[in-house]
Amino acid sequence: MIYEFIDKKPDYPDSVFVAPSADIIGDVSIGEESSIWFNVTIRGDVNWIQIGDRSNIQDNVCIHVMNQTGPTEIGDDVTIGHNAMIHGCTIHDRALIGIHATVLDKAIIESDVIIAAGSLVPPGKRLESGYMYMGTPAEKKRELTDDEIKSIQEHSDNYVKYARAYMQKDTYDANPFYDAKN
Repeated sequence: MIYEFIDKKPDYPDSVFVAPSADIIGDVSIGEESSIWFNVTIRGDVNWIQIGDRSNIQDNVCIHVMNQTGPTEIGDDVTIGHNAMIHGCTIHDRALIGIHATVLDKAIIESDVIIAAGSLVPPGKRLESGYMYMGTPAEKKRELTDDEIKSIQEHSDNYVKYARAYMQKDTYDANPFYDAKN
């Protein structure tokens, strides 16, 4: 559901896919061709949340803010994996936040970063561009390869296609992403 909270209503263009079970609350803005998937909660009630263009927020993600002291900013072409927790932080362009990862208050994720599944980015930590981070707490593991950096953009591009298919589902005769085997 889309909820207005204290005269603030979520704002996003028609090119954004919002799954019917997603909840978007309050002062939230979402950029072109982004997607908000099933059971996501984006709660901009006590501060604002901004999500850039072509970013995908996958199933069961929770995005929140710090009361009056920490908004949440998510850049362009960001993938946030299933069950991730994003709280009062900044994620720059072309980042991949792994399944069940947590990014906490005032952390800064620079562009072209991969955070491994299940990792915890503690409050105030800055993750440098071009690296993979892993663990609890998240630590720099290694430099990303050119293929891995390219894959971050590919994830974003794929989710734009998935969202378009969901938004135009009645125009498809078959699932263009699934090759059923008998």
